[in-house]
Amino acid sequence: MTLADIDDLALLLGDPDVLWVYPHPYTRDEARGWIEWNVGLYRELGFGLWYLTLRDTGEFVGECGLTPQQVEGATEIEVGYHVRPKFWGLGFATEAARACRSFAREVAGLHRLVALIDPRNVASQRVAAKIGLAFEREASVPGKVLRVYSSDL
Repeated sequence: MTLADIDDLALLLGDPDVLWVYPHPYTRDEARGWIEWNVGLYRELGFGLWYLTLRDTGEFVGECGLTPQQVEGATEIEVGYHVRPKFWGLGFATEAARACRSFAREVAGLHRLVALIDPRNVASQRVAAKIGLAFEREASVPGKVLRVYSSDL
């Protein structure tokens, strides 16, 4: 993911259906900041979010990857994703999240992975379960309480 992807990412992150559990959809400038943050993660950690496309056509599907998150004073590595609504329910989030889990273990050498999920987001809870993450606890983050799904790798 680079700044060359701004049009796709601004559309994805600006979609209120995609960011329904966020305080608000992102503006184009916020999407640019998201990309810049991601580029910085690669420089600093060697991993971040992947730009997802269909193998056959190259059509933009969404993003998925590993990012550090602060959870009640501890830094956790989260697998997270956003998928365009036209691709919901087709298994893309699960496939991408499963690949991220493998990458976390086999390439990044991580020993633990979490997913931070809004309690209303049942679809994301199902994805977490499908990739082997189990409900661990609820955690307070600024402005809300999220469910922490986790797994040792």
